[in-house]
Amino acid sequence: MIKNPTNRRYVLRFVGAALAFLSLAGQALNTAHAAVKPAKRPNVVFILIDDMGWMDIGANGSRFYETPNVDKLATEGMRFTQAYAASPICSPTRASILTGKNPARLHLTQYIGGRGNPDYVKNLPLEEVLLPEALKTAGYTNGFFGKWHLNNQAGEGTFWPQAQGFDLNVAGHWRGGLYIPNKFFSPWNIPNIENGPDGQYITDRLAAEAAQFIEDHQDGPFLAYVSFYTVHAPFCAPPERVAKYEKKQKALGLTDAERFGEEHAAGKTFKYRKAQDHPTYAAMVESMDMAVGTILNKIKALGLEDNTIVCFFSDNGGLSTSEGTPTANTPLRAGKGWLYEGGIREPAIIKWPGEVTPGTVSDAVITSMDFYPSILDMVGLPLRPDQHMDGKSLVPVLRQQATQVHEATYFHYPHKSNQKGEPCGAIRLGDYKLVNFFTDNTLELYNLKDDISETKNLAQDLPELRDAMLGRLYAWWDEVDAAFPRGFERLPDIPNKRAP
Repeated sequence: MIKNPTNRRYVLRFVGAALAFLSLAGQALNTAHAAVKPAKRPNVVFILIDDMGWMDIGANGSRFYETPNVDKLATEGMRFTQAYAASPICSPTRASILTGKNPARLHLTQYIGGRGNPDYVKNLPLEEVLLPEALKTAGYTNGFFGKWHLNNQAGEGTFWPQAQGFDLNVAGHWRGGLYIPNKFFSPWNIPNIENGPDGQYITDRLAAEAAQFIEDHQDGPFLAYVSFYTVHAPFCAPPERVAKYEKKQKALGLTDAERFGEEHAAGKTFKYRKAQDHPTYAAMVESMDMAVGTILNKIKALGLEDNTIVCFFSDNGGLSTSEGTPTANTPLRAGKGWLYEGGIREPAIIKWPGEVTPGTVSDAVITSMDFYPSILDMVGLPLRPDQHMDGKSLVPVLRQQATQVHEATYFHYPHKSNQKGEPCGAIRLGDYKLVNFFTDNTLELYNLKDDISETKNLAQDLPELRDAMLGRLYAWWDEVDAAFPRGFERLPDIPNKRAP
């Protein structure tokens, strides 16, 4: 108790001053908090190329094609050396990216419109909660640009992108290519995009549309899913771009013996391209790269770089064994339509500013199903394991806290492909990959670390490993209820192993 009145007045003045100070400090703090807006979720740009091979970018070793923008993206993010498409064909991989499920689980195992033994799902089910739908719950505005090919003609409208979480659909419809008289040049006369000036190249147009969407939604967050029609057939590019590579081809001076080789696989013999020097295809690759540059430059010009995740991927391997054999996947074997490495190993880059160390390279085995949970994780949304059942978040790899996310990876393509591929399934376990051809139950086992070109079949040399991997593949078939071509029977005496 204070008895001295002088001291009492002093204490009261001190307390009053202190309270006033705290009041002013509180007001300042509240004002500061009001001025600081909650952190905005990152924007996402997903760039998907059609039929681009693992060796089709400079960052992976191409010396004929010119891809400066993609190569620069690789220096700004993480480049993956062992990234796999779920399928050697387009529609199944596209479905796997958006659902996080293996095509075998979805029973969408063939490109829509392809041969149907076994039968397959021809419209991506509306019951699936696609990646854009998951992002939409957190306020994302979603734009789709380019090739869809996840419904058949009868499903037009009902199964289009705008029915599956996208707010804008530019050029997405049932067809997988631009097989019309003008090919890639306007007038395209396809749904969901107005024709441009006569002769406008659709790759250029799609990039401009995506860039405009980004500008219109720069306050974000947004998902720009840019699914180019290139570098899929038909092969055509602006003449001045082709002329550049005609000069490069002439300077190389390759003979047909240097340009092509003979492949023996699945009981067949056929020609394949082993060296890159196709001028028109090269011009398509460069046009793709220019389009990527248009999008990335828009992001930079708007000041969005630090808060925009960019993913770059392809839906299957390069076309090297048929239909013009325009590209070479060497040193990988075969290409589109095959479960050899050339058909399923893809160029892949993820740029995540502030989290991924620029210019890093990862040898982690990743799959197209991993993008769904990875993007949710990167933008701070809860994972949906009941949906993306076959994908895993790559965030530990991106942060260099892990070197692998999968114990084993599985592939299932039970159809004959247009590229001479036979129905087959495959499993990758560690450095080893086992392929089971369904036509005659042939087994091929390769050590990819020592033999990336899959030239030495070890199936007879390592019977215990072969059978153990086949047992795991059988168990996985049971788990996903995989479908098979008529007449296929499993080999006897192979015990099922657990499927991780």
